[in-house]
Amino acid sequence: MCPDVMGREKKMKLYDYFRSSASFRVRIGLNLKGIEVERATIHLTRDGGEQFSEAFTQLNHQQLVPVLTDGDVVLTQSLAILEYLDETQPEPPLLPVSPADRARVRGLAQIISCDTHPVNNLRILNYLKTKMDQPDDDRNAWYRHWVDLGLSTFENQLVENAATGKFCHGDLPGLADICLVPQIFNAKRLKCPLDGFPVLMKIFETCMEHPAFDAAQPSNQPDAE
Repeated sequence: MCPDVMGREKKMKLYDYFRSSASFRVRIGLNLKGIEVERATIHLTRDGGEQFSEAFTQLNHQQLVPVLTDGDVVLTQSLAILEYLDETQPEPPLLPVSPADRARVRGLAQIISCDTHPVNNLRILNYLKTKMDQPDDDRNAWYRHWVDLGLSTFENQLVENAATGKFCHGDLPGLADICLVPQIFNAKRLKCPLDGFPVLMKIFETCMEHPAFDAAQPSNQPDAE
């Protein structure tokens, strides 16, 4: 239970999976804000995928995690959930103050959440394997191509902007860092070359020294395998 900006008590429940990048983002955001939630694991590979069950489909017709429920409110899409948390429980903020700075941070976050992660998530890789008969080597090459393109763009924007600090924007973690860290975790797990991204890798290491990021990582989840 936690009070929102209207002073109401709310009980939140997070439906997630330890290895889901989008779920990882929401866990970081919840940790940064100190919000404790009830957890429900939706295993994405067991028995064909629990996200396809009738019960979960009723909750989210997209059959994707994460889902956050807040009383009668059902929220989907990780960035929408994070902005909801920021608007209802604004401290500490995930976005800076000025419109220009907020737009910069959203732009960085969307390099990952809109242009990189969507073409590399589990359902895309499974489709390449099961429907298009692509061998593992070709699927891995696909993954590495889009990760390299997305992270190269991200790195360049960090290098070229004086607002970059210890984190993606200044010296406090925010929405861009929340999106960056899970993508780096996946890139490392799939052995993508990361030597060409010194600025974002330094930020990644700084993030992982923060308790909110460390506690959210996949290996620290109750459903980790």
